[in-house]
Order: sequence, then structure tokens, then C-alpha cells
Amino acid sequence: MNFLKIDGVRFRQGEWQLEVDLEAKRGGCIALIGPSGAGKSTLLSLIAGFEQPNQGTIFVGEERIDTQAPARRPVTMMFQENNLFNHLTLYQNIALGCHPGLKLTEEDRELIETAMAATRLGALQSRKPADVSGGERQRAALARCLCQRRPLLLLDEPFTGLDPQLRVEMHELVDELRKTHALTVIIVSHLPHEVARIADSLAFMLGGKILKAGPADAMLSHPENPELAQYLRFTSAG
Repeated sequence: MNFLKIDGVRFRQGEWQLEVDLEAKRGGCIALIGPSGAGKSTLLSLIAGFEQPNQGTIFVGEERIDTQAPARRPVTMMFQENNLFNHLTLYQNIALGCHPGLKLTEEDRELIETAMAATRLGALQSRKPADVSGGERQRAALARCLCQRRPLLLLDEPFTGLDPQLRVEMHELVDELRKTHALTVIIVSHLPHEVARIADSLAFMLGGKILKAGPADAMLSHPENPELAQYLRFTSAG
């Protein structure tokens, strides 16, 4: 059964228009790939509620969410900029996922400890963002997402600024957390061959539309769509 269903969603911005239908199974991972300006980040913003569609519906489970305020949606979104507060410790930054005023219950504290352990940050909880590496800051942002206890995780190129080895480690961590916490993940990436290590399927976007979607291995090894084949040659060369 599909967990996420985007049905007939249309979004206009000036002369540009996004037209998308997409489904995701519970616990799966879909990677949105395609060139800049294809509509990948806009699609995430529509799911999260930062943009409103002109028409169409978005369901998570049996719940229609496109009419809900962003804070009420069962969705967490992580951006390339980790959005940590420099004056707070990593523990406090992560704890914001439980309560924006840091008024924590014992249950919250247990969840924070679990999230820090899962992202391997336990020894760094008293440090501030400026005192840790870029990869550790991204892990803290990921831990904060876990503390929000929402089943749909949206990742908008969160690891682009990291070196290749760190990107591999972060992708592996996302995959591990997805399986452990039964998350459904939609990730935007300009690196299809890297993200395919954790994605069950790829959706290739161009000009505000999904031109081709399917299993990751098949999409990469036998790209039947000519625009997708050209894009993959370009990203492989880069």
C-alpha cells in the first residue's frame, strides 16, 4: 500500500509550472534527480507545506495533508543548510525537535539520548556547532529530525557540501535510520549514482515534470528516456 500519494498536483510560479503525480511505499526511499530548476526542491516544499499547490491532493496514509499547516503535517524536512543555532549546544539543538522552548519531559530526554546515540553524537552533546565538523553538524540536524517523530523525512540535498567519503557515511546513516525507525524518505540529489546506494527508486525530473520513475538499478543501467540518459552521462562525467 502506498504511504505517500501525490495526485494531480499543479503549481504555477510565473510562466513556470510543476505538474506531478508520485507515489511512495511506506518505509521506502525515493531519490528525486534532475538538473537545477527541474522542480525537485519545489516538490519537497509542496509536500512540507511551504508552498501551496494550485490544484491536486497530497495524502500521507489515509490523511490528506495539502490543506494542513506545515507544523501539523507528518513531515520533517532537512535542508542543505543545517539550520543549527550557534549559541546552543548540539544537545539543545537536537532537543528543539521535541519542544521549541526546550521544555522537556523525561520521555523527551530519553528520545534525545536515543537520537544522539543513533547518529553517534553522544560524546559531543555539550559542544556547539562551531566546535564540530560539517558532518557532525549534519548528523545533529538529522537527530533533530528524528526527535520530531514524524514518519515522512524529506532531504533537500543535505550532504552536498560534504566530501565524498562523508557523503557515503551520511547516506549509510540515513539508510540505517530509515530501516530502524520505519521512515519513508524522499531525497533530492544531483548525484544519482551515489544516492542510488540507498534509494529503492529514482524519479527523474525535468521542466517541472517527472519524465521517468522506476527502480534505481534499472534507471541507471538502462535509461530508456533520452533526457535521462543525457543527464546521467553528464553527472557521470562530472
